[in-house]
Amino acid sequence: MDLRAELLKSIWYAFTALDVEKSGKVSKSQLKVLSHNLYTVLCIPHDPVALEEHFRDDDDGPVSSQGYMPYLNKYILDKVEEGAFVKENFDELCWTLTAKKNYKPDRNGNSIVSHQDAFKLWCLFNFLSEDRYPLVMVPDEVEYLLKKICTAMNVELNSCELEDYLSQEPQGQAGLTVWQFLDMVNSGRFLRGIEQEAISMAVEEVYQEVIEDPCPAPTSVLISVSWVQGYLWKRGHLRRNWSERWFMLKPNVLSYYMSEERKEKKGSIVLDKHCCVEVLPDRDGRRCMFCVKTSSRTYEMSASDTRQRQEWTLAIQTAIRLQAEGKRSLHKDLKQKRREQREQREQRKAAKEEETQRLKQLQEEKERKLQELELLKEAQRQAEILLQEEEQRRRQQHEEMQRTLEIQLREAEQARASMQAEMVLKEAEAERQRKRILELEAMQERLQEALQQEVKARQDEEAVRYAQARLLAEEEEKLKQLMKLKEEQEEYIIKTQREKQVLKQEMENKNKCLEEAQKQLEEVRVNRQRVDQDVMAAQRKLRQASTNVKHWNVQMNRLMHPIGPGDKRTNMSGGVFPGYQPLLTRRDSSLK
Repeated sequence: MDLRAELLKSIWYAFTALDVEKSGKVSKSQLKVLSHNLYTVLCIPHDPVALEEHFRDDDDGPVSSQGYMPYLNKYILDKVEEGAFVKENFDELCWTLTAKKNYKPDRNGNSIVSHQDAFKLWCLFNFLSEDRYPLVMVPDEVEYLLKKICTAMNVELNSCELEDYLSQEPQGQAGLTVWQFLDMVNSGRFLRGIEQEAISMAVEEVYQEVIEDPCPAPTSVLISVSWVQGYLWKRGHLRRNWSERWFMLKPNVLSYYMSEERKEKKGSIVLDKHCCVEVLPDRDGRRCMFCVKTSSRTYEMSASDTRQRQEWTLAIQTAIRLQAEGKRSLHKDLKQKRREQREQREQRKAAKEEETQRLKQLQEEKERKLQELELLKEAQRQAEILLQEEEQRRRQQHEEMQRTLEIQLREAEQARASMQAEMVLKEAEAERQRKRILELEAMQERLQEALQQEVKARQDEEAVRYAQARLLAEEEEKLKQLMKLKEEQEEYIIKTQREKQVLKQEMENKNKCLEEAQKQLEEVRVNRQRVDQDVMAAQRKLRQASTNVKHWNVQMNRLMHPIGPGDKRTNMSGGVFPGYQPLLTRRDSSLK
């Protein structure tokens, strides 16, 4: 798988996780943060100018995946260098974004796999999924991955139960999404009775084997991570007997042990570009045989069924080919081989269906032609019957026509004789008719004369009627003028009455206004008298108040002038200061 395709799968999950509204678009601010994080985990030099320029705020709104791809390709994926970054960190970033939204483990803690194991299964799913979006894993790859996990735990996968599960899923036959796959694993349906620690170890082993996928080492070095393992029957080199051994295929060596515990190693087959694998025919009671030929020896083995033999021979051939070509990843090549085999199976299936359809069409065409032939034969028989009936009918018609003609001939002779007698009678009748016509013509002439006289009388009558109508029209015109004068007179009378009524109404209104004015005048007079009385009362009160003020001024002057010994009484009434006049006295005089 190309590095760009691997990265795009994880980025696709991150992009869809940010699409909260499921509209296929993500806001520019979120894409800006995602791009910045991708710069960091992929160890790419940051380009803040391009980042700000591409994701500046404008009226364009959210960005779709197609709109994000040009920036992603130009500024990120084109600058990625294999080996310059830790891919696990990149996968963890994308997994964190997508798991927060989509991964829903059991809240009670009863999940079969841990969060970290779910991340590794997610990575394995991405590796084995098809290169089309949305990402799915076909049933063959699901079975392959579950088999590898079960094999790592020394457990056999129930393929029938897996097929039943996939058939029950709505989209199971087309493939599973990663969240359906994780739900299936967490359901415990295929991993019953296995501890979580064992599952975690198996997932880690498969993850290290498939994702890390160590490159083939030199012949003297044995890599601990296996590719394919399982039981096979092996034929001895000296005793030539068959023994069941646990085989384990590694990048450059095929080892075999006494049992799956791998405590006692029985031998190994070093694989190089000079080795080859051949399929052998069944013999000696053994079936599904194949052999591995090296430069020094041939190893014969037998599988349990044809499918297992095909898997082993394909895996060993791929390992040999990778050794010869110096390639780095076996599992990528195995995946491609499995995909090619699936495509070939689908092509064969499609070709078989097409051939079946073609045979069906040919059979239908044959049946249709047979039916048409039967219909033609039936139509021919019907045509012969109709021809015979038509011939018989024509013969009968000819005989009937001959008899009819003989009858008509006799009738014609009788008619001729009767017609001659009728001709004589017709001639006599015609003579009478001619005489009648002459009489009618004379009568017609008399009628025409009478008609002309009647027409002349009618014309005279029309002239008299026209003159009478003219006189009536003139009389009617004069009558209209008289009626018009009468209407104008009536209108004038009505108008005069209305004006008289209006004047009368105005006089009544003026009289009412005059009466109201007189009433108001009377009220004003009464108010004036009342005000005059109030003024006179106020004047009396003012005079009384002035008198009181004078009295109190005298008293105050007395109080303000100290009494000395020998002073006369009369000086007290004159005031203390000469020319002093109390303020209230001056006000009273001004009021007067």
